[in-house]
Amino acid sequence: MVDKNLLDMAIKFHGHKCPAMPLGLRAGLVALERLGIERAKNKELFCFVETGYAHATMCFVDGVQIATGCTYGKSNIEKLNYSKNALILIDVRKKKAVRVSLNPEFQKKGLQSEFVRLRAQGIEPQDIRPEIVDPLIENIMNQPDDVLFKISDVFDYDFKNKKGAFEWYECEGCGEIVFVHGIRIKNGKKLCIKCAGYDG
Repeated sequence: MVDKNLLDMAIKFHGHKCPAMPLGLRAGLVALERLGIERAKNKELFCFVETGYAHATMCFVDGVQIATGCTYGKSNIEKLNYSKNALILIDVRKKKAVRVSLNPEFQKKGLQSEFVRLRAQGIEPQDIRPEIVDPLIENIMNQPDDVLFKISDVFDYDFKNKKGAFEWYECEGCGEIVFVHGIRIKNGKKLCIKCAGYDG
């Protein structure tokens, strides 16, 4: 059973109630349990999430971040843009990983729900009545793991963390501080990506 305080914190972080975020929360917790590890304090874990952009159920990622402690701020999470609801959680020190994906049978039922129908009509999640969304969340929080997910065996994963950069420069264009990975040399000047004209 997931601690209600954790769910409340996740909803507050996420900003609205929806089914996908709690699914990500549960998926992250299952992955931690299967690996026998605790939530990341720094970069001892890394997570690949298989969601994409501009599709239903992207909210899954926020639940994963709350559960695992793998966050965009710590740069220990990466979106693979496969447009799937799945994650690979890696114990960087032990070089072990597990993949957790939504059970297609459970997901198909969810995608036929009134909540998703209303979202597809353009109604914002925060404007959907609690009597529609609350039972969906309660159902997700009470289902056994194997109803919600397909969970791989733990497998070897030789992940190499990128070392954080402390070297920085002042952009000779805008004057802002830029860490070394973002510096470009143009006409002999050290410029940020934007001032160098490489921002697409």
